[in-house]
Amino acid sequence: MSNSNRQQKVAIVTGASQGIGAGLVKALREQGYGVIATSRSIQPSADPGVLAIAGDIGSPETARRVVEEGVARFGRVDLLVNNAGIFIAKPFTQYTAEDFAAKIATNVAGFFHITQAAVAAMERAGNGGHVVSISTSLVDHANSNVPSALASLTKGGLNAATKSLAIEYAARNIRFNIVSPGIIKTPMHAPETHGVLASLHPVGRMGEIDDIVNAVLYLDGANFVTGEILHVDGGQSAGH
Repeated sequence: MSNSNRQQKVAIVTGASQGIGAGLVKALREQGYGVIATSRSIQPSADPGVLAIAGDIGSPETARRVVEEGVARFGRVDLLVNNAGIFIAKPFTQYTAEDFAAKIATNVAGFFHITQAAVAAMERAGNGGHVVSISTSLVDHANSNVPSALASLTKGGLNAATKSLAIEYAARNIRFNIVSPGIIKTPMHAPETHGVLASLHPVGRMGEIDDIVNAVLYLDGANFVTGEILHVDGGQSAGH
């Protein structure tokens, strides 16, 4: 392995095929990272600096494969971005058993299995590392217009686990942080809903994918920041 190759930083991005995930893959490549991109339906990449791995992020087997194949291709893992997530807004008593199972699989198991595998790889390499997970401002600032108990149950768990892991691994130079978005303009939101969604933010607009990407890049370079929940939400968490 050449010296330049050994120095290249390597990132795993989950939920990488569209929206914030696709934006992260593009930005990390522009910053010179090798990227392991995973989602259920991701297509192979023509870019030799991107290893695309299709699989269900809720499955331990997918997590193992993503980390093993990534290390085999690039030699290391420096950054994991837990971006995969699903959001189902319903009145609490209308959530189905299927809704619950889907949210737990993607938002909780999807975080747990790949974070465990990636951190184990970081520990083996001994170079430190960083895990950034994407949460939601609704965890800290519930909104009566957006009933979201399952988001708070699952993403709130990520916020709490991130603080716990930040302390557990602080002395080993593995950092854990959260980016907590407001509502971001992605394919998940139909254009006709944008006006209403913009009005849910004190600044009067939705977030852009770049707003979240820039927050992740900031945290990855901020070596003195760990256990942080960084709100990128147009003021939602501060109040209304």
